[in-house]
Amino acid sequence: MIPLKDVDSLLRKLSPPRWALLLFMSTVLVVGLEMLGLPASLLIGPMVAAIVLALSVGQGSLRIPRWPLLFGQALVGMLMARAITVDILQTMATDAPLFLSMIFSVIVIAALLGWVLTRWQVLPGTTAVWGSSPGAASAMVIMSEAYGADARLVAFMQYLRVVFVAVAASVVSRLWVAADGGEPPALILFPPVDWPALAATIALTCLAAYAAVRFRIAGGTIIVPLALGSLLQGLGLLRIELPMWLLAISYALIGWSIGLRFTRGIIMHAARALPRVAGSIVLLMSLCGCMAFALHRFAGVDPLTAYLATSPGGADSVAIIAASSDVDVPFVMAMQTGRFLVILFTGPMLARFIARRSGLAENPA
Repeated sequence: MIPLKDVDSLLRKLSPPRWALLLFMSTVLVVGLEMLGLPASLLIGPMVAAIVLALSVGQGSLRIPRWPLLFGQALVGMLMARAITVDILQTMATDAPLFLSMIFSVIVIAALLGWVLTRWQVLPGTTAVWGSSPGAASAMVIMSEAYGADARLVAFMQYLRVVFVAVAASVVSRLWVAADGGEPPALILFPPVDWPALAATIALTCLAAYAAVRFRIAGGTIIVPLALGSLLQGLGLLRIELPMWLLAISYALIGWSIGLRFTRGIIMHAARALPRVAGSIVLLMSLCGCMAFALHRFAGVDPLTAYLATSPGGADSVAIIAASSDVDVPFVMAMQTGRFLVILFTGPMLARFIARRSGLAENPA
């Protein structure tokens, strides 16, 4: 006989009305965010909807099954792999000292701000370090959880910065190129699809997710598909096909997984931390602006290209803004992609180093 506790847990996971409500709320929020032109709507919308539902009916009322979530995370790794093209690598190799100096300067500044937030106990343990990391936001959230940080508060920091950076970059871009600045491309959920390439991409994603779990690789759902995807793409053996509807599903799964774990306590913690977190974001953006000025003054890079290249995070939204502006797009994306790769492989070591220096253990709320 099945215990009543297990039956109740199964019914909660399969509760059709709650899933339908979550899907409806997520759709409304995504559409609203898209109409406002805010970035990362496909992930922020589902995450906010899940937070609202979790606070209304209680944490644990719904739960994302493990394997679909791992597949969604691996798709993010494939998305990062798709950005690592031969053109971008060539751009980085052409002037490696310049790229490395700018990349490591931003990372050091962000790490220092994360250390300050950790020392002040604004956020628990390594959460502030991961939240301050200026890489791809979705990847940083996934990686942080794999290394023991509180993914809810990391998501709060990362996506708050994404909004700040995207709004600032949009304003600067519009003011700089007011005469010819185009509108960002519309979100197309169902573009034409190369079905054989999509099948190969999905097969590799599933294999990468399984390998990450099978061999217990920390952060493997990002690292393994990123490594395999970029290698096969660089060798011309794979065309990474990721239609927006598939990415929307993966973003929704990740957003729901994070949002459904929010509690009133974590919301109160985030609210108390908001002024200092926002202050650290503005300070990071200001320092990156100073670096953009130096890049323009001493390396001859045009000001808008330098500003977008050094913007701390939100690579996807920066890419959209760059594509609709008169800038050196390969230079911008090479800087953003290079910084993400460095953070991806140095982030865990940096987080552990700062945690030891601060003398604080991880204490998720």
